[in-house]
Amino acid sequence: MNNLTIRPLTIRARQAEDLDRCVEVLREVRLTDGYPLKWPSDPGAWLDRPELDQAWVAESSPGVIVGHVAVQNAREVTRLFVAPAARRLKVASALLDHVSVWAGGRLILNVVDKPGSRAVAFYEGTGWRYTHTTTADWTGPRGEAVRLRHYVR
Repeated sequence: MNNLTIRPLTIRARQAEDLDRCVEVLREVRLTDGYPLKWPSDPGAWLDRPELDQAWVAESSPGVIVGHVAVQNAREVTRLFVAPAARRLKVASALLDHVSVWAGGRLILNVVDKPGSRAVAFYEGTGWRYTHTTTADWTGPRGEAVRLRHYVR
């Protein structure tokens, strides 16, 4: 059972001073879920890529970051993750709803196609529509091909 309660959840634009805490949360996610598939050599730069249009954090209380999301190409969701302790508290849904309003509606995203994926279960359970699968233009940790599932909302 989860001991974390979120009242009220605040979603705000990510600031430069948030990056260290975002990296800490991302590390927790990596240990729990294997996301990202390959741990970046510079996780702060991975989160703060220049091609991102905007990024947001979810806070359970001031300074306590429990989630992150970014958008690139005006409507493509990327870098979405939620602290394991904040799972099942609708943090990801709140972040995605915020992004949807910001983007003016239709969103797209890609997720690694792996059996039993919590991400796939979440997206398919919350109204995202699967469109197709492709091979990524990058490889997995052992140089293997990576399949991506594509969704729209």
